[in-house]
Amino acid sequence: MKSKIWAFFLVVSFTVAGVGILACGDSSSSGTGTGMVKVSISDPATCAGPSGPFSHVYVTITDVQANVSSTAGNSDSGWKDLTPNLSKQPQQIDLLGQASNNCFLATLGDVQQLQAGNYQQIRLILADNNTTIANSPCGNSANCVILASDNSVHTLQLSSETKTGLKIPSGQIASGGFNVTAGQTKDLNIDFDTCASIVQNGNGQFRLKPVLHAGEVSTTSTSINGKVLDKTTGSPVNGTVLVALEQKDATGVDRIVMSTLANVDGSFVFCPIPAGTYDVVIVGVRSDGIAYQPSIVTSITNGETTGNVNLYVATVGTQGSATLQGAVTSENSVNAGTVVDVALSALETVGTATQAATYTIPLLPTATQHSATLSLSTQSSTSCGAGGDCVNYTMTLPAGGSYVGTYSSSGVTLTQSAPLATYVVDGIAFVSSSGGQMNCSPSEQKTQAYALSNNFSISVGTLAFTQCQ
Repeated sequence: MKSKIWAFFLVVSFTVAGVGILACGDSSSSGTGTGMVKVSISDPATCAGPSGPFSHVYVTITDVQANVSSTAGNSDSGWKDLTPNLSKQPQQIDLLGQASNNCFLATLGDVQQLQAGNYQQIRLILADNNTTIANSPCGNSANCVILASDNSVHTLQLSSETKTGLKIPSGQIASGGFNVTAGQTKDLNIDFDTCASIVQNGNGQFRLKPVLHAGEVSTTSTSINGKVLDKTTGSPVNGTVLVALEQKDATGVDRIVMSTLANVDGSFVFCPIPAGTYDVVIVGVRSDGIAYQPSIVTSITNGETTGNVNLYVATVGTQGSATLQGAVTSENSVNAGTVVDVALSALETVGTATQAATYTIPLLPTATQHSATLSLSTQSSTSCGAGGDCVNYTMTLPAGGSYVGTYSSSGVTLTQSAPLATYVVDGIAFVSSSGGQMNCSPSEQKTQAYALSNNFSISVGTLAFTQCQ
């Protein structure tokens, strides 16, 4: 069975001719010569019915653009059009559609030229929902979700996505920028985490809150794959297994860049992926509801396989799981409520004091958790108290500590880090419906560390965002 990835990808091929010189690291560097650009879409997300909430997620793309400046504004003249034909004929894509091969769904537009340069911003522009799309399954809307429960169609609400685009800054591009030099052919992959990018508002509407990453890939040989087995039985897990591909950010914290569900035979694959070193973090739930402890394989590069990776059934708690319950509040500079979008992750630090590493532990794949992290939006409510907007949340996570091992071509040896997990809830705030613009000061907040003991239902501290727009 083909692996299904919780994302879609845009792959851009550049062939650059002539002689060019780039000042690497310059946030606005550009070279001489031109390149050829080809954009395509790869394997879709897996928050699909019958177990997931959606049978289809449609978006209509009108353009893909890139800029060599990391600080360029929305109206900057340096934005380069990678898909000019889409403005004349927008392309509607089902992010839960079936790929024709292991990675790709469709091609966007025709081959285009591109100037050499170190591109440090990328943006996707979607069609306004009033745009007429022939034979659209969304009816009168260009973007929509269709629920698996009753096949009802709901408009996917947009904001700046139709004007300033879905933004990918240099911090979310592998190596800090996409460097095209003269005489090279390169492919640029844009990862859109569908399941973490859809927020259901309190009024029942669905809104797009994009989660995006990008980086250079090869369209033929950049993948990481493996197989997940139940340690007790030696067979594939009778249940659901979520596999996350993670990479360290500028602060050294492992962040999820892609996630997938393992197939019924335990196999998984990530493709295409940018060159680099990754960690693989695996969680799972048996069909009887019993959770496994996380297994983490570190230091694996694209083109390699993890081989067989064991999952250990948790022996703590009633179901081997724990719940963290908390709240997020947001206010502006005059202490008035301000709506923000928030991405929430659960972090666990394992290892010794001198050799510790912090990983994002994905949420357990349950009937109510269909993405590896949480996407929330604060809102005005009497429960928030005076001077703030708020939202409550619950995370269900493995209760047991992680099993960790370093990648080896001869097989991975996993060692348990601790009997019970210790979690920190991490929140990053964005301007509501901004297409990915950071918000509040500071834009990232963390709770204290909560070590599980005999209590597997923990009330964590409030993440209070202030100085928000």
